[in-house]
Amino acid sequence: MTHVAADESPPLLRARGISRRFADRTILSEVDLDVASGEAVGVVGPNGSGKSTLLRCLIGADRADAGETTLDGRVLDEREPGIRADMAVVMDDIDFFPDLSVVEHLDLVARAHAQPDAQEVVDAVLAETGLMEVSGQLPSTLSSGQRRRLALASAFVRPRRLLVLDEPEARLDVAGVQWLGAKLLAEKTAGRAVLLVSHDPDLVARVCDRVVRLGDEPDDGD
Repeated sequence: MTHVAADESPPLLRARGISRRFADRTILSEVDLDVASGEAVGVVGPNGSGKSTLLRCLIGADRADAGETTLDGRVLDEREPGIRADMAVVMDDIDFFPDLSVVEHLDLVARAHAQPDAQEVVDAVLAETGLMEVSGQLPSTLSSGQRRRLALASAFVRPRRLLVLDEPEARLDVAGVQWLGAKLLAEKTAGRAVLLVSHDPDLVARVCDRVVRLGDEPDDGD
């Protein structure tokens, strides 16, 4: 059983007893997790230890076999508009609108989530993610690193109280990882909660207030 609780303020994200099995394999067993506003929590562990499965269960992309997750006291159901308005997620399987340019994609995401001053927010995020020069291109024409920046930009253009990231450093160059660390620290300073899975110990050490370690032995389900 894994239990990590925030030390002070009531948690924005609260998970209790999260368990997930695939066939006869137990991937997650009664995982408890709290993330408070203004705090970053990292989830680490070997490949196959269930890190990504945990995130997917927490955000509702996968159904846990047991346990409950709440966001600000509400059962976390991603179909609820209030939940979607408070949570921005970047997983590895993000889809882009294939016929929209980078700037059109971000503008649509921002406006769909009722972001005030959407155009100004999109312009600012394009600049800070280094995507301004390719803003008129289709996602299919971008490099893998640029596509990762676009995935992150899609989260940063929307309102959010909780940011959930699955290996956000993947495919970023050294400068990109440095920028990401600074951005996540700024998210904390703004009072947002951050939950991230990462294989980069330097990024985790720089950003995270606490760390959850899953699994001592590799298993299926990462």
